[in-house]
Amino acid sequence: MTTLLVEHPVFLEHLVPPGHPERPERLGAIRDRLDEPPFARLTRTFAPEASEKDVLAVHPATDVIALRESVPTEGFARIDADTFLSPKSLEAALRAAGAACLGVDQVVSGEAANAFCAVRPPGHHAEPGRAMGFCLFNSVAIAARHAQRKHGIGRVAIVDWDVHHGNGTQAAFWDDPTVLYASTHQAPLYPMTGAENETGAGNIVNVTLRAGTNGEAYRAIFDARIVPAVERFQPELILISAGFDAHWRDPLGGLALKGEDFGWATTRLREVADRFAGGRIVSVLEGGYDLEGLSESVGAHVAALMA
Repeated sequence: MTTLLVEHPVFLEHLVPPGHPERPERLGAIRDRLDEPPFARLTRTFAPEASEKDVLAVHPATDVIALRESVPTEGFARIDADTFLSPKSLEAALRAAGAACLGVDQVVSGEAANAFCAVRPPGHHAEPGRAMGFCLFNSVAIAARHAQRKHGIGRVAIVDWDVHHGNGTQAAFWDDPTVLYASTHQAPLYPMTGAENETGAGNIVNVTLRAGTNGEAYRAIFDARIVPAVERFQPELILISAGFDAHWRDPLGGLALKGEDFGWATTRLREVADRFAGGRIVSVLEGGYDLEGLSESVGAHVAALMA
C-alpha cells in the first residue's frame, strides 16, 4: 500500500481578491514539490463532491442553503472580513470535504496506507452554522462523521497543528466523547478561542503556544501533551488538520517551526496510529501562506507519511 494524494483542479478555481493570503498559488507550490522524484510513489486521485448526507451531518441545511444562494455568478461575494465566495467556491468546498471522505474510505478499506488531501478552501474555522476564517465547510469534521456513519469507526482523533485554533472543529464535537479534538496553536491569535480550560466533555485538548516557540520547544510540548492525550483515547482513526502556518516564514503566525518539525510530528502520530488504529491516518490541508515554507513543510509531512 502507498500514500494517497487527493487533489482536484477546481481547488485552483476558488478565487479570492488580490492580496488575499489564501490564494490558489498555495496549491501550485505544493504540486511543484510533490511532483519531485521522491514522491513518485504517491497514488494520486481526484476528489469527488461530498454527499449531501455527509455535509448535513455537520452543517445544518439552512447554512448550506444560505451558502449556496450566496455564490456569485461572477466576481466575489463577501461572507466576512476575510472569507469570500467566487463562482466555483461551493464546488471547491464540497470537493474539499469529499477529498477527506474519500481519504477515509481508501484508508479504512486498506486501499491506501494513509492519505494527504491537498485542498482549498481550508475548513477548521467553519462552525456548524457559520462559514468564517477563509473556511466554508469543515472538511475534517465531515470526514470524522463520515468515518463513523459509513465505516462504524467508534473513536476518531483529530489532531490540529495549524497556528490558529480550529474553533469550528471544536464546536462540532464539543460534547461528543467519541471524537477527540487535540490542538496546538498560538495564543493570543485569531480566532481568540482555544483556551486550555475549554475541554468540552473531556474530549477537547487545547495546548496554547507563545509567539516565538521553536521546534525544540514544540516537540517537547507535543510529546508531553498531545501524544499522551491521543494514546489515552486509543483512536481507531487519526485525522490531521494539517496547517503549516506555524512555520517561521509564515506571515499570519508568530511561531518558529521548520519543515522538519512537521515531519517529526507526523512520524509521532504514525507511531500512535500503528499502535491503536491499524496505521490509519488521513491528513487534510488547512493553513500555510508562505509558499516556500508551505512547500518545505508539506514535503516533510508527506515524506513522513510515505516512510
